[in-house]
Amino acid sequence: MTGRLLTQRALADLADVPATSRWVRSGALRLHVLDYGGDAPPLLVLPGITTPAVGMDFVARELTGLVRPLVLDTRGRGLSDDGPGDLDAHADDVEAVADGLGLGRPALLGHSMGARIAAVAAARPGGAVRGTVLVDPPMSGPGRGPYPTPLATFLDQLAQARRGTTAEEVARAWPRWPAREQALRARWLAGCAEAAVTAAHAGFEREDFFATWPSVPAPSVLLYGADSPVVTADGAAEAAGANPAATVTAVPGAGHMVFWDTPPTALAATRTALAKVLTDR
Repeated sequence: MTGRLLTQRALADLADVPATSRWVRSGALRLHVLDYGGDAPPLLVLPGITTPAVGMDFVARELTGLVRPLVLDTRGRGLSDDGPGDLDAHADDVEAVADGLGLGRPALLGHSMGARIAAVAAARPGGAVRGTVLVDPPMSGPGRGPYPTPLATFLDQLAQARRGTTAEEVARAWPRWPAREQALRARWLAGCAEAAVTAAHAGFEREDFFATWPSVPAPSVLLYGADSPVVTADGAAEAAGANPAATVTAVPGAGHMVFWDTPPTALAATRTALAKVLTDR
């Protein structure tokens, strides 16, 4: 069995999320967005390879007020439709959400895969993006070596989730995470399509972040985990040199799962980055 599965218990988590579900069409796909509301500038949040929108609820809550967070279930995850897609297709989804919800020129916050999507969306000619915060974007690619986590690991995690993983089992893989986030991952990981995860992982090694990054316009901030195997010190230095207009900042004590590894430090760094993005014009 490789299909997606969301139990009633998982869906009930949405009752505790202070956001409204909104729906947008991107071509033939229906995309789900959690909208936290408010009058602040809109921020479209783009999660990583196996993170549905609800998995970034704790991030969105801490940013409310500074921005109006809207978290996208990227295609093939959460409540959004399945659909094949490379980074350009995901960037089309970003444009569809901005247009469909009347966001004007939103800022973008992406983690991992979501950071790559944000970079492509922002770098498009005439891209209607206010600014970007990219968090630990995969820097693997042609001639750069493989992504540090093999595809088999992701597929094993998906299989465990479909069998019915528990928060305790997630904690063995991610012991530093807050207990609530371990439980959410246990309930929602099975809502990620295997085909979507496989395609994204292939993209990590086929699509070069540095082909896009120099064209990402200011204001832009790249945050990375100081202990991340995905953005190494050498990778961060290369990123700083390739896009001198951007700010590149390490988050102390964090690995690749920056927000989950060190929530207070990562969220403080994100608020600082967003303040810069919103005021640097």
